[in-house]
Amino acid sequence: MDNNNITNNNENIEEKSLYDSVKVLSPTRLVLRRFFRSRLSIIGLGMLLFLFIFSFIGPLFISYNDTETFAIERQVQMISKESFKGSDGVTYEFFDVSKSITTDKAPPSSDHWLGTDNNRMDVFTRLMYGGRVSLMISFLVIFFETFLGVFFGGIAGYFGKWIDTLIMRVVDIFYCLPTMPILLISAQIIKSIESIQPNHRIIWLMGILTLFGWASTARLVRGQILSLREQEFMTAAEATGIKASAKIVKHLLPNVMPQLIVTMTLGLGGVILYESTLSYLGLGVQFPFAAWGTMISAADPSKGSEILSYYPNLWIAPGVLIVAAVLGFNFVGDGLRDAFDPKMKR
Repeated sequence: MDNNNITNNNENIEEKSLYDSVKVLSPTRLVLRRFFRSRLSIIGLGMLLFLFIFSFIGPLFISYNDTETFAIERQVQMISKESFKGSDGVTYEFFDVSKSITTDKAPPSSDHWLGTDNNRMDVFTRLMYGGRVSLMISFLVIFFETFLGVFFGGIAGYFGKWIDTLIMRVVDIFYCLPTMPILLISAQIIKSIESIQPNHRIIWLMGILTLFGWASTARLVRGQILSLREQEFMTAAEATGIKASAKIVKHLLPNVMPQLIVTMTLGLGGVILYESTLSYLGLGVQFPFAAWGTMISAADPSKGSEILSYYPNLWIAPGVLIVAAVLGFNFVGDGLRDAFDPKMKR
């Protein structure tokens, strides 16, 4: 009798401990556990955390803004030769080997850690503000792309029939368009309109990137909803008589969110590359606003071949930050994709 009680108690303890372990591993906790198992995910998260602190908090600790100019004088070794003929008929020559000049590309110093650019603006400060602009553009573009993709993809997947056919044909048209040439042409048209202010050009740039980026999200959402629409929980939801919009928002979209989060994270790196490319070509963010791509354009050989060799501080730092941002978003996106994968073993 006592042995049976002991056995039952042991079984109850084992069941309770098993229940507690399962209870601890909730879906959110399980995803986070999988995510932080990956070293690349942690590295990517650390890179993004550094970029956000540098871009959004860093400017709070500096005493000047990104458009402030500095006239820096320095002594340079310059050999200048002057000659004149005296009254005695003898030619006299003078050599000046030191001269004080005001430079527009000052080298790194204690006051300006990365020097100044060709507009006499502090490079380090513009890196911070440029990161703020580039990251904000990326997040806003991804937000609007996702909104349009979810809206049209959700309608196409849920209602089907001719609505699905119409929306998917529009999506196919956007897929057939060569993205980069269209972006270059559109940005060039906007640049040619002189009445558009630099801050309005940023809005137009985000609109162009959004217009040619929502189609992939719409196709993803439509495919997911088509597969979820026939599930038993959707049949039960239809039996309750709730509206179609409520079915999409309350029952379908929550099941699509993991794929959307991964797609959004991976898409951020692509948007940064597009924005940096257009800004480098002079078709994106315009002066006086700073962006990483705009800062790299200072190394354009057409503006002086000596920039690449003698002024690496103007282009290496923004290039490194662009690479760090793209790699960070890709590492985090890959980690989230693996963490949300239901086929992964614990």
